[in-house]
Formats: sequence, C-alpha cells, structure tokens
Amino acid sequence: MPQQIFPARTVNGAVSLPGDKSISHRYAMLAAIAEGATKIHNYSTGADCQSTLGCVRSLGIEVEKIPGKVTIHGKGAAGLREPAEMLDAGNSGSTIRMLSGILAAQGFTCRIGGDESLSRRPMDRIMKPLTEMGAAFEAHQGRFPPLTIHGRTLHPIEYTLPMASAQVKTCVLFGGLFGEGTTTVHEPVRTRDHSELALREFGADIDVVRRTITLRGPAHLQARELTVPGDLSSAAFFLVAALILPGSSLTIHGVGLNPTRSALLDFLAGMGAPTKVLELSQTGGELIGDILIRNTRAKGGVLEKEQTAALIDEIPVLAVLGAISENGLVVRDAAELRVKETDRIATVAENFRRMGVEITVQPDGFEIPGKQKFHAAELDSFGDHRIAMAFSVAALAADGPSTIENAEAASVSFPEFYDTLRRIAE
Repeated sequence: MPQQIFPARTVNGAVSLPGDKSISHRYAMLAAIAEGATKIHNYSTGADCQSTLGCVRSLGIEVEKIPGKVTIHGKGAAGLREPAEMLDAGNSGSTIRMLSGILAAQGFTCRIGGDESLSRRPMDRIMKPLTEMGAAFEAHQGRFPPLTIHGRTLHPIEYTLPMASAQVKTCVLFGGLFGEGTTTVHEPVRTRDHSELALREFGADIDVVRRTITLRGPAHLQARELTVPGDLSSAAFFLVAALILPGSSLTIHGVGLNPTRSALLDFLAGMGAPTKVLELSQTGGELIGDILIRNTRAKGGVLEKEQTAALIDEIPVLAVLGAISENGLVVRDAAELRVKETDRIATVAENFRRMGVEITVQPDGFEIPGKQKFHAAELDSFGDHRIAMAFSVAALAADGPSTIENAEAASVSFPEFYDTLRRIAE
C-alpha cells in the first residue's frame, strides 16, 4: 500500500518509540527456555518480533499478550516441543539466525523459513559454527532458507567470527547454553552486546573481556520481569528528520542508550549535530534515557571500519542526512548492506536517483556529495522497512508530495511510524 508524504517546514514535539527490536527478540527466546513466567514490558510491536513470538508458540510455549506487556511461560531448557509445521520467521533474519542456535540443541528435527525476502538471505554464517558444535542442517542451495535443523547434543567450541555480526555471535552463545563446558566467541570488532546483558539477566554464567565472550553451560535460566527500552534504530529516523528541517526541536522519550548502540549519537556529534541526553537510568542492564535534538546544519562525515559495523542498520537514513549536509557522506566497509532485507546499497541509490540526488556506488559502500536538494518522486521501499522509513524522512524535505510504494514494509519494525511522523511534522 502506498503512502503519500507531504513536505514539512519543521518537526516539533515529543515521541515515544516501540521497544527495541534486538532486545525484544532476545528476551522472548531466552524466556521460552527459562523456568517460569517472564513478563516483558514494552515488547516491540513490529512484525519481526511478532514472528519470534509466533515461533515460540509453535514450539509449545504459552504466550500472553496485553497492551504494553507480553508474558512468556517458559518451560526450561528441555521444555520446547517439536512443531507441527514449519516455523515461520516472516521477514525476520534476527528470528531465524538467533533461534537456530536454540533449535540446533533440541532433541527433534524442525524446519524454519520465512517470506520471499528472507528466503534470499544466506544462512551459512550460522550453519558453520552450529555444525562444528554438532548440529546438522539442510538448506536450499546449501545456504538459503528454509532450513531443516536436525537437533543434536551440542558441544562447546571456541569460535572466531569471520566478520562482525551480533546475530551470529548470539546464535553460537544460544547454542552454548545447552553444551557441557565453555563456549567462547571472539569478535573481530565489538558488536551490540544485548545478548550478553540478557543472558546475564536470565542467570547464565557469562564473562566478557574486551572482544572475547565466554559462556559456561549447561545453563539453567530463570524467569524475569523486564522492560525493553525504546528502539534507538527507530529514533534515528526522527533525529535525521529534525536535522534536515530548519527550526526543529524534538524530544524522544525512553530510548535505549547501550554503549554498543550509541555510536549513532557519537557519529552525529562528529558531524556537528550533537544530541542532549536529558535523563539516564538503567533497566535489565541496559541504559535508557530521553534525547533532545535541535536542528543543526550537519557537516558530513566518513563511515568506515568499526563504525560501519556499529551503524549498519542506520546507514540508509544517515545517507539521507549526508545528502543534505555540508560535505556529504562516505560509507566504506559496508558489504553487509548487500544481504539485508534488500541490497540496501542498490535500493538507497535507486531512490536517490529518483529524487535527483547524486550518489556514487562502490561494492562495499557509496559516496554522496553534500548540499543537495530532494525532489518529489515516486519512491519504493522494495519491501524493506528501513528503506521505507528513510525515504519517508527524505520526502519531508522534498519540493512537493512524494509517494512511497510498498510503504507497509515499515510495520516490520515500527507499525506506528507514519502516524508518529505526521503528528510531529508541521
């Protein structure tokens, strides 16, 4: 379904965001194998996280939902049951990659797949370490969903990630929960540590020393009452909207400020667009706070190496900011963008072309000159939630109304996005 986006003079007011997707996924999966009823407040409303709940239900775990809270009645490490049908991960790479670590340790065989987009996303990066741990897989063309996972008794491994990936790290650690002994994961660069924090909250024996994580199994997780912070990746769209529209002033409430995710705020500050944290507290080991952003002319910047890995999900909307900044944006070391929900390098470039914005594409990134203007256009999400939202923000600064085709893709992470955007746009 298309959405028409009208130009705005400014954005003002305050917004609250749905629960962080990354944390919501992890809490739900761990709650399913914990003992007792875990209560999760502010669980993500996005379709991806609902796919995780659907898989948990299909594995024989009771899930109760009321507005603002999800309760998952965990049955312990041996409590999952063989599903009657193929598990449906929908569009969620997070669901299939991370849940596979748990499924690989079960005493049954199951299948897990998803929609057409997910079926094009490679899974060999999780299949390799889990196979080393003792699991067995069948996959389309050897590497694509749907996966048939033959659960086995897993043994611990010491594994060095060939490239930075919080999802692959999590998959290995989740498998390590069931092994007898110590599972160790070495990261080439530090990635988001939501899994480490969540595992500790549920009672796992886990240590982190710089970029090495050790987990001692088997673990006996216990139910908790937890609150999911607002999603900083979702906040990025509103932060950029405020930065590209003159006179904007926006407060975003209850945002997760985990240091492994707050690279976004550091990068914006480096572009000459600082944010102000108004309050800071902690929940479930996660930092949470309110952010104030005011319109500032961003200078531009270069995104590469560790920063690219830390900001991989925010790159589409940072590209929008780069085009309107003083000096533009250069993105390197971002080949991972090619295997997201879409080839995000290609889809960013295509929508920029439609809006008359110059961009030079490389295999692992792109370069966008600054001081450009957005022209009204017929845009397309190509079924990718982050592309839908990034170019809705760009359309706010266009010279006329724009249309986003397949705009419903935003519901994957933020069903309330368009209503929220219209409420603050003036």
